[in-house]
Amino acid sequence: MRRKTRKAVLHVTLFFGALLLIVYINLPQSNSKFFAWDKVRYTTPSASLPEARGICPGLEKTTKPALVVSRVSSDGDVKWSDILADKYHRCVYTADAPLDKSSVHLQVPANRGHEAMGYLTFLIDNYENIPKAGVVFVHGSRWAWHNDVPDYDNTALLSVLNITAALAPSGYHNLRCDWSLSTCPLSTAPQGSLETSSQAILAPWDSRATSDAALPMALASLFGGEEFAKYGGEVYLGRTATVRSQCCAQFVVSQESIWRHSREEYVALRQWLLDGPANKIAAPPDDKVAGRILSYVWHILFIKQKGSDISAGVVDLDQLNAKACPRADECYCRLYGRCNLGGCDKPGRCNGQYQLPPKLKVPNGLDVAIPDPDQIKLGVWGKDGLKH
Repeated sequence: MRRKTRKAVLHVTLFFGALLLIVYINLPQSNSKFFAWDKVRYTTPSASLPEARGICPGLEKTTKPALVVSRVSSDGDVKWSDILADKYHRCVYTADAPLDKSSVHLQVPANRGHEAMGYLTFLIDNYENIPKAGVVFVHGSRWAWHNDVPDYDNTALLSVLNITAALAPSGYHNLRCDWSLSTCPLSTAPQGSLETSSQAILAPWDSRATSDAALPMALASLFGGEEFAKYGGEVYLGRTATVRSQCCAQFVVSQESIWRHSREEYVALRQWLLDGPANKIAAPPDDKVAGRILSYVWHILFIKQKGSDISAGVVDLDQLNAKACPRADECYCRLYGRCNLGGCDKPGRCNGQYQLPPKLKVPNGLDVAIPDPDQIKLGVWGKDGLKH
């Protein structure tokens, strides 16, 4: 590199570094660990809202928990969920399917926000008929790197999921137990920190850093809305606080936790997605970033907290973080009946239960035949005969 070019690059780097520091220092701050994240207050500028086309047939009559599958066509055949029909009432949303104006069933208004659009459309259009047994929200592919089982098979996980036990502590539970790629470890940098903001600027292709850096203002927009000035630091995350949560937005939630928020709040949350990028305080234009931001929001909405501060309408971040990140061994036992495990030498890992695959790609050759239903129910089936 020529001397003049190196000098110019250095000057540009120093300029943007100084600019970032100035912006960072002037961001609103709060040392409080209590936040007014009890209600979605975002207000859409849109004059019209999407029609209700996401009704799940038969939901009003079922006694089963609902299984909401939010997918796109490239996820492949959804017949993998057929084996789960005895346990769940299935509601499958395909975000990139062509609009059918003659139907009001299982359609979303736009392919936006990844799995979040299907989830929110289900909550909005079926609000009055949420099953008493709860709802499980999952992605559309059977095999995925984040499915917390040695062979990455969601069919095996969902077949043995103990919904009653999962909901007992807080009315919500993420389906992951291993802490890989989560923000659960204490070493995770705060989302509003200078480290995170710098990484987002220097590596804009890093969707995790970009979404983490955008989270503080997104939370302020969602929970402060037009009243942001009123709530100020009570909705803005600040530089030193961290939202800790499991990754990947697959979870189970109770009817009570869903109904703790009004239908209008879920409409506002979906509009936050749909309004971006036209509205500056709405979702970021990058769909990966917008979807990942919402992966932080689900547990904020649904985890039930205890104490007088909660009844006063605020969220205790320390309590929220603790409930969002249970120990891996406790999680495996509660959700999947894998108890008394060995190799749980760290709070977020039990050796032999899950391995993060290289480059987040599941191994080849996993697309095998769907197993016998009786084997699934007994919890003994796996690609290599693995016992769950």
